[in-house]
Amino acid sequence: MEERKAFGWAARDTSGFLSPFSFNLRKMGSEDVVLKVLYCGVDHTDLHQMRNEIHSTNYPLVPGHEVVGEVVELGSEVKKFRVGDIVGVGCIVGSCGECLYCQSNMEQYCPKTIFTMNDTYKDGSLTRGGFSSAMVVHQRFVVRIPEKLAPEQAAPLLCAGVTAYSPLKQFMGSDRVVRGGILGLGGVGHLGVIIAKAMGHHVTVISSSNKKREEALEILGADAFIVGSNEAEMEGAASSLDYILDTVPALHPLHSYLSLLKVDGKRSISGSFIGSMEETQEILEFWADKDLTTMIEMVKLDYANKAFERMEKNDVRFRFVLDVAGSNLE
Repeated sequence: MEERKAFGWAARDTSGFLSPFSFNLRKMGSEDVVLKVLYCGVDHTDLHQMRNEIHSTNYPLVPGHEVVGEVVELGSEVKKFRVGDIVGVGCIVGSCGECLYCQSNMEQYCPKTIFTMNDTYKDGSLTRGGFSSAMVVHQRFVVRIPEKLAPEQAAPLLCAGVTAYSPLKQFMGSDRVVRGGILGLGGVGHLGVIIAKAMGHHVTVISSSNKKREEALEILGADAFIVGSNEAEMEGAASSLDYILDTVPALHPLHSYLSLLKVDGKRSISGSFIGSMEETQEILEFWADKDLTTMIEMVKLDYANKAFERMEKNDVRFRFVLDVAGSNLE
């Protein structure tokens, strides 16, 4: 089979600076889907990987793990999709398929998970992310974008969205008003507010300063806003929350926020890792069914370096999405 060439942008060293790059796609298997990439979200994890801040980065690195594409070719055993379908690929593109996690729709916890970027496929080839013209992905790790949902709107849901949705869905369908706190109002936090409000929760945003008060209350529709360092506001909200979703990516103490939680016989601190493929499909359907809007700024790939600069300064409301198909990649 003739090798397919793809074009994208890649980081070549720990500076994380992106520049044009061409590479061969891995060989297509019987259960693989070939995608033409349309859009890709821009995430903090991309930047950490580009700068070798998580684990050993294999350069050149093509980032991007919130990928929306159009199916252009199918393996002989693919039954889930058809050519022309609009689909999504999130943080993972492989797992063992046999362990307890894989058999329980929790493949993101599989010890043999293959990540969408900076990882190695079973055939030894490197994974390349969505800052590129095309991808080859096993059908198990591809989700369908609902027709009602604009493709570019779906991109941030494939990582940030499902990361917030997965822990919040345990509070769905309550017969009383659930009072939730969202700690941090960045890429994940703002989606957490939208999701929690769509679930009918009373939502309090907890932030480090007053800068985002108006955004939280007027734009995102939060019910309350408190500054974590304001003793009066913190005391006023003591014992008022059923849960706190912590979305802050930097190291920070938790003890000062625990006083905000109700004491009703049970307290737990738990973590979650992105979400399963099942939950990724669920958040897309949830977004479409509730007619929600993702707050994005669309840019071309040649703006990616500037986008990461602005993201570090928190100068985006609230997520960048790359118009990959509309960019000059060669």
